[in-house]
Order: sequence, then structure tokens, then C-alpha cells
Amino acid sequence: MSDCLFCRIAAGEVPADIVYEDEKVVVFKDINPKAAVHLLLIPRLHVASLREVTPEQDELLGYMLRLTAKLAADQGLDEGYRTIINTGPGGGQVIFHLHVHLLGGEGLPGFG
Repeated sequence: MSDCLFCRIAAGEVPADIVYEDEKVVVFKDINPKAAVHLLLIPRLHVASLREVTPEQDELLGYMLRLTAKLAADQGLDEGYRTIINTGPGGGQVIFHLHVHLLGGEGLPGFG
């Protein structure tokens, strides 16, 4: 999808502060961080949101979620971290390419 910002980042057409990438995913720093560590994990495959995930993509989702633990450890988030997947406009999704937010460290906002 040439008009999708995250597809363009995954393709290397738009610069990003990439911290990890492989054949399935690209992980980069959020340009508007909400905590000391705020990474975005995106699949290279365009999927608009969690609502559009098919059973064929279950392995990819599992891979992405397991990867958060490695990335959190790499970032020194030994005390814990938060993962968020916003889905749809009512759920706060702004860019319609599935992505997982990994947040941790100082400045991590609460829910209270």
C-alpha cells in the first residue's frame, strides 16, 4: 500500500529510527514518545488493524507479542513494560496499519 506510512517505513522509503528488523517485522522509535521507551512494532505485511487479522496471521501476531519481551529486555525494561494495540478510530488508532506500542521506563503514564 503505497499511501500507508508504515508500509513506506517498512520498505525503507520513509526514514525512521529503527531498532530492530527482520523478514516479518520492523521496530522503530515513536516520533511522539509517551514514555522514556516507546517503540512501535509493525508487521511488514499490511494489515489495517487487529480487527482485520485472519487466522493465517495468528503466527505473526504471536511472533510480534513474543518479540516485545526481547525488545523490552534489550531496552533495559527489567521492572516491566506495557503493550498497547489501538484498534479503530474509537480505540485511538491513527495510522491504519496494525502496530504494537511497547512503552516503559520513566514517564510511563498510568490509567488512574
